[in-house]
Amino acid sequence: MGSSDNLEKLRKKIDDLDREVLVLLNRRGEIVLRIGELKTENKVGVYDPVRESQIEKRLREVNPGPLSDDSVLRVYREIISACRALQHPLKVAFLGPDGSFSHQAAFHEFGGSAELLPVAGFGDVFEEVENGRASYGVVPVENSIEGSIGIVLDLLSGSSLTISAELFERINLFLLSKSGSLRDIKVIASHPQPLAQCKKWLGKHLPDRKIRETSSTAEAAKLASRSKGVAAVASEHSASIYKLKVLGKNIEDSNWNTTRFFVIGRSASAPSGNDRTSIVFTLRDKPGELQKSFFLPFAEAGVNLTKIESRPSKERPWEYLFFVDFKGHKEDKAIKSLVDKVAKNCVYLKVLGSYPIGRSA
Repeated sequence: MGSSDNLEKLRKKIDDLDREVLVLLNRRGEIVLRIGELKTENKVGVYDPVRESQIEKRLREVNPGPLSDDSVLRVYREIISACRALQHPLKVAFLGPDGSFSHQAAFHEFGGSAELLPVAGFGDVFEEVENGRASYGVVPVENSIEGSIGIVLDLLSGSSLTISAELFERINLFLLSKSGSLRDIKVIASHPQPLAQCKKWLGKHLPDRKIRETSSTAEAAKLASRSKGVAAVASEHSASIYKLKVLGKNIEDSNWNTTRFFVIGRSASAPSGNDRTSIVFTLRDKPGELQKSFFLPFAEAGVNLTKIESRPSKERPWEYLFFVDFKGHKEDKAIKSLVDKVAKNCVYLKVLGSYPIGRSA
């Protein structure tokens, strides 16, 4: 039997499997609609990061291959996104324009069936969610190289919204252009931070080119789409949005450049068994107060602090807000008791949210 006959037989098997998959997907959709009715009755939100983290964990455990775990999860991201849309279409605000790393993070978390809304500033992300024009917002909170994003911490402190989930996005930088030829490039455009993060690569491959700083990597991609003489340092996601060609992949000088994002919303996440809690507080200005009123109670309770930093309160000179992350959920009995104990010694304490610990990029 010829190879063409074998090929047709294999393709016939693929067609049969596709029909089976389609039937199963629609059966899944029918069950999701029933779940949606129960969620509506019980006033439960459509987006459930705890349940979705459980699905991801189970898929990794049972995946037999040959498809990689990441490939399977990318497919399921879209399945879950489409099923969410059956229950209730989600609108998700992010710092734009389209093609930004915030856009990329929002797409990876919510999929193609969500309506992703680009806005002009971090404050606008919070405002869209607070006013109900968006269901959720996605904001970067810290970068592994550049550190925390102060304005986002300030907004979290003053907002009624809660942190629903955390995401980790690997920041891979690409050199993109309209023509696809290095010879055409006269100007390299991007935000100052990405330009600094790929300085070695640019110096080696495109020395003496003019540098143009932009407000975002996505804005640089827009410029590159309008002129073949401009190359943008931006995300791979920008290439597909602005129809640009890739001149260089992963051109960042450090291969561990990662940004942590928060999903912010109006509803809290239930305990998952592997959670993190974020709080903000202020203390009386007394010697040893931080050690006595905060560090000591956490040490005695055996609770692991994963982050602590201070920010000026902006209300009184030399008064500081402390932002802290630690393992556990605010509804856990031991964590609730600990937070109540610490709060008694604080001038101000606010729980910003408890959420499933995100998978590092």
